[in-house]
Amino acid sequence: MRVLLVLILLLSPTAFGLAAPEAVRPAGLALVLDVRDAIGPASRDFILRGLERARTRDAAVVILRLDTPGGLDSSMRDIIQAILAAPAPVIGYVAPEGARAASAGTYILYACHVAAMAPATNLGAATPVRIGGLPLPAQPPGDDRPGDPAAPKPEGSPPPKPADSPVPPAGGDLERKLINDARAYLRSLAQLRGRNADWAERAVTEAASLSAQDALQQGVIDLIAVDVADLLGQVDGRLVETVDGKRPLATRNLTVETLAPDWRNRLLALIAQPMVAYVLLLVGVYGLFFELANPGAALPGVLGGICLLLALFAFQVLPVNTTGLALLLLGLAFMIAEAFLPSFGVLGLGGIVAFVAGSLLLWDETGPGYEIPLALILGFALASAAVLIGLATLLLRQRRRPVVSGAEELLGASGVVMADDPGRAWVRGESWRVRADRALRHGERIRVVGRDGLTLFVQPLDSDKGGPPS
Repeated sequence: MRVLLVLILLLSPTAFGLAAPEAVRPAGLALVLDVRDAIGPASRDFILRGLERARTRDAAVVILRLDTPGGLDSSMRDIIQAILAAPAPVIGYVAPEGARAASAGTYILYACHVAAMAPATNLGAATPVRIGGLPLPAQPPGDDRPGDPAAPKPEGSPPPKPADSPVPPAGGDLERKLINDARAYLRSLAQLRGRNADWAERAVTEAASLSAQDALQQGVIDLIAVDVADLLGQVDGRLVETVDGKRPLATRNLTVETLAPDWRNRLLALIAQPMVAYVLLLVGVYGLFFELANPGAALPGVLGGICLLLALFAFQVLPVNTTGLALLLLGLAFMIAEAFLPSFGVLGLGGIVAFVAGSLLLWDETGPGYEIPLALILGFALASAAVLIGLATLLLRQRRRPVVSGAEELLGASGVVMADDPGRAWVRGESWRVRADRALRHGERIRVVGRDGLTLFVQPLDSDKGGPPS
């Protein structure tokens, strides 16, 4: 019987779950970053943090799901640099259906290791535009529309240009510099990823756009996928070039985790909106102007300082961490100044607002061990508010207390006229010369209503009239 049991165990290693033919490898991670807004400081912060999170969690692939009308050049270039330096392959995916990757989104899509689009999406229109004005069109409207080659031409019209001849950008020198720089940048990304570089130049110089099917046919993108599962299935086994060299993608059976912008990123995106940023800048400048014109007003200066720092972040003059630190220090300075300046709580409340805003900009709930707990921020803010409210309460109580020293201390005090000298009275245990509107009687009770040196103006307690005698 024992021999039979040993034979069964040897011939059937999987019996009783003792062994497996091969070790079961745990599924890898595919991290999806959703970008559905203009490219700016907020989206830059979100993507860079997402790529850092993918690195710390050793994600097999990062999917950058794009639906953007474009955005700031500086934010776009920071994102592209992070993608090019990412150890994990980054797949640019324009989705869902009806989405677009226009302007800055086209550059980001070209920079990704794999470029994909969902059906009924588009990309292109990558001509750089200055804030505050539009560059002149590269050619008159309507020149790029197809026409009948056999149609008669107007007499004296210039001969048509060849299709492959470059069109020099119109406008001033600054527009030409911007367009030439953007064209070279996008072409370099296309050459790096082996995609259509000629169309990349057209997207910059002619603001050309393509649908998903046309982009696939012209070699602008690598594939079309209906969803993330279809995308992972199509890219499996594809060879990509990363910072660590060429590597094949192993995307089957990956665990898909979507990282959507949280309320912090949405708040940053709202601040970075052009109209909001412009209003913040104006409020900041005018607030500081009114504070300097009327020193001690407090409210314009507090509001102007906070709004100006937020505007500098929105225009990407200051990075998010620097802005958060500056607001935090400004809030602490306001709260300390509240204890020494008669601002009636304006500095204290403004300091709490600035402190909370700066702490939220520094707060990162996805940070690996370096995040600031939200409970700590709110706890400190509530504690500061409690201290300020308590201080204001004590000051109000102190203001209502009667004066106990100085010349004003005698006002309202009561006394008694001396028996031997009606011109003098005992007040607070002291003998004072007194004057009243009428003659005072011996031992009559009086109340002090004024003072002139060592003479007190008094009023008999049974009199309805008050005030010192003239």
